[in-house]
Amino acid sequence: MNLRVAITSFVASCALYMLLVVFNNITDYGSNFDFVKHVFAMDTTFPGNEGMWRAITSPVLHHAAYVSIITWEASCAFFLTFGAWRLWQARAATTAVWSLARAHATTGLALGILLWLLAFITVGGEWFLMWQSSKWNGLGPATRMFTIMGVVLVLLYLPENKPAADSK
Repeated sequence: MNLRVAITSFVASCALYMLLVVFNNITDYGSNFDFVKHVFAMDTTFPGNEGMWRAITSPVLHHAAYVSIITWEASCAFFLTFGAWRLWQARAATTAVWSLARAHATTGLALGILLWLLAFITVGGEWFLMWQSSKWNGLGPATRMFTIMGVVLVLLYLPENKPAADSK
């Protein structure tokens, strides 16, 4: 397996993961909605913490946030899927064509990295103190996906080594 096929497989795997996340969030809306609701409500953070003024208890805002997350995930899944397809098409093409084919995968990976870093690690983890909850703490999975997508993005931009021209 050459590097281009491997990278395309990694992008396609991220696409499949995000498609499954979207599928699960839509077909089992309530399960992950509870996650958003409890993180926003901060109802399982340390008792008496001084950050409780940040809590959002409005069901309308919970649903709006959750639908926004699902939309963000769906956008990520779209760009990753299309990006994987474009990479597959360019796997045997010139370096210039391969470089152009990376655009959609880059967008999908960037959206995914931002989702996990901004929405889950930063807003959920720090603003809503998700790290204090033993039940509704999604920092582990968010960090895992931030790392995976970050590594795939780095791999996507590895320089390609060309074999040295035959000196004969």
